[in-house]
Amino acid sequence: MAPEKGSLFLTTTATPSSATPEPHPVHAFNQAVIEEFRANRGRVGGPFEGGRLLLITTTGARSGRPHTNPVGYLPDGDRVLIIASAGGGPHHPAWYHNLVAHPVLTVEDGTFTYEARAEILTGEERDLLFARAAEADQGWAEYQRGTTRAIPVVALTQIGAGPPAGGDPAALLLGVHDAFRRELSTVRKEFAASGPTLMAQLKVNCLTVCDNLHAHHTMEDRGLFTAMGRQHPQLAPQLDRLRAEHETVATLLAELRATLGRTDATPTGLLPDVDRLIAELEAHLTYEEEILLPLLEQAA
Repeated sequence: MAPEKGSLFLTTTATPSSATPEPHPVHAFNQAVIEEFRANRGRVGGPFEGGRLLLITTTGARSGRPHTNPVGYLPDGDRVLIIASAGGGPHHPAWYHNLVAHPVLTVEDGTFTYEARAEILTGEERDLLFARAAEADQGWAEYQRGTTRAIPVVALTQIGAGPPAGGDPAALLLGVHDAFRRELSTVRKEFAASGPTLMAQLKVNCLTVCDNLHAHHTMEDRGLFTAMGRQHPQLAPQLDRLRAEHETVATLLAELRATLGRTDATPTGLLPDVDRLIAELEAHLTYEEEILLPLLEQAA
C-alpha cells in the first residue's frame, strides 16, 4: 500500500541549528509510529493500518549516527522492496542517501530484527518492479507523476539473523503466528479489492506468504515439535495432530499455487482458495497455541 499523499514519515525537513527548536512534526510523527510498531509487534493504526510496514535503521551518510524510519514495503520472494517515494516530493528521502553510503542496515518486521544489505535497483529491473508496484497501487504512479526524479526502488536482502522482538519462546511463537494471520488477511483484502485482473505484485504477495508458511511448518516439524515431544512425551497425540494439520495446510498451499499459475486465474476465483487456507490455518494456529504456549511460558 502506497502511503497517503503527504504522509509525514515520507518526507524530512531540516530544522535550524541555532537555539533548541521544537521537535519537527515529521520527526514527532515518525517517533510515534516507531513506538506503536514496537509496542504492538508491527501493528499500527491510523493511515497505515493494514499496510505492510518495516522499521529500518540506517547509518547517516554524513553523521555516521543511526537513524530509524518506518517505511512501507512490498514482498519479493526472499527479499523485500522499499520505494524511496518521499511522498512524491522533489528529493530522495534521507534514508535513501544513507543506504547509498552505507548499504548494511537493521530491519525490524515486528517479529524479528535482522541485518540486511540494500541494493539500489537500476535500469530494466527497477522499471519493471516499480511498474509492478504501481499496477497494484496507483499511489506509487501518482507519486512518480508528481516529481521529475526517478523514484528509487531498493531491495533488502537478509544477511544476518537477529533477536526476536519478543524475547521468550512463547512470545516468539505468538508473534510469528500473528504475522501470518496479518499477512494472509492483507492478501485477502488485496484480492477482494483488485478487480478482475490478477496483477503481478498480488501474485508475488500470495506466493511469498505461501513459501514462508511452508518453511515455518517445516522448521516446526523438524525442530520445535521434535523438542517438545522429547520433553513432554505425553503430548504425542497432540503433536501428531499438529503434524497432520501441517500436511492439510501444505495441500491447500499446493492447490493455491496451482491456481495462481493458471493463465486464466482471477482474484475473485482465488478468494475461495484463500478463504479455505485462512480458515484451516486459523484453526491450526489456535490449537497449537492452546497446546504449546502454556508449556513454553513455563519453560521461560
